[in-house]
Amino acid sequence: MKTYQRNALAMILMLAAAASQAATNPRLAVQLWSVKDEIKQDFEGTLDKLAKLGFQGVEFAGEFGKYQADPAGLSAFMKKTGLQCAGAHMHVDKLEDANFKATTDFYRALGCSRLIISMDKRGGSVAGSNDLAKQLSVLSVKLGGQGMKLGYHNHEQEMLGAKNETNWDLLAKNTPKDFILQQDVGWTTYAGKDPVEYVKKYPGRTVTTHYKAKFFKGTDGTPIIGQDRTDWTGLTKAVRSVGGTEWIIIEQEEYPNGMGQLETVAASMRGLQAVLAKMPAQ
Repeated sequence: MKTYQRNALAMILMLAAAASQAATNPRLAVQLWSVKDEIKQDFEGTLDKLAKLGFQGVEFAGEFGKYQADPAGLSAFMKKTGLQCAGAHMHVDKLEDANFKATTDFYRALGCSRLIISMDKRGGSVAGSNDLAKQLSVLSVKLGGQGMKLGYHNHEQEMLGAKNETNWDLLAKNTPKDFILQQDVGWTTYAGKDPVEYVKKYPGRTVTTHYKAKFFKGTDGTPIIGQDRTDWTGLTKAVRSVGGTEWIIIEQEEYPNGMGQLETVAASMRGLQAVLAKMPAQ
């Protein structure tokens, strides 16, 4: 074999090995905002039902039932259900100096290491996004010292604007490489952008992502995974191969045809499972 052929083969093998190492097999979780009313009525019962639907984890959104001041007790309960903590949503004030220790102590006791800023009005403007990125960068380093990671979750406002010049791009380019870009693919789609493109654009940073069925402005459909027009197969290939995704998190915020919250989440879970069943094992 000639030298250039050997070098080419070595390069191919090296790239294949790197791709294999980068590939992930994400677990499935649900953002508890999806069942916000039902967990207030029956926190433990609702989590147990979610586990029985096949979810491996939950992402918290400020509701903890009787465990509001007992994260260790909540951790013990979750172990009984088999659920893990995929992360937690909060506003940035929970990580400001006055609240930082209480917040990190709570989530550390719960076994939760990914803290995600759910939204911030500054993400709706260029100046605001630059200011937000500075604050999030400082907090990301501070949380890193606690063995935790910080991230941000987009809505429509972060995805508006010209290609490569959205506020999401500003946040991505001005935060550390280990800062989690938790893309909400429903809002990305709603803003007229391609969620697959954004996974590929920032490889390794889609550590957790929200799978949400949502439609472009002015179009209609059923907001349930598998009953919409999102390219779930292409998206899942992207999060597995380049996103570095550890958790796919279903979020439901619309409940069509009078369906209940848990009922709609179950329908989206079935839709996602049907997509995954048709894909090669990772």
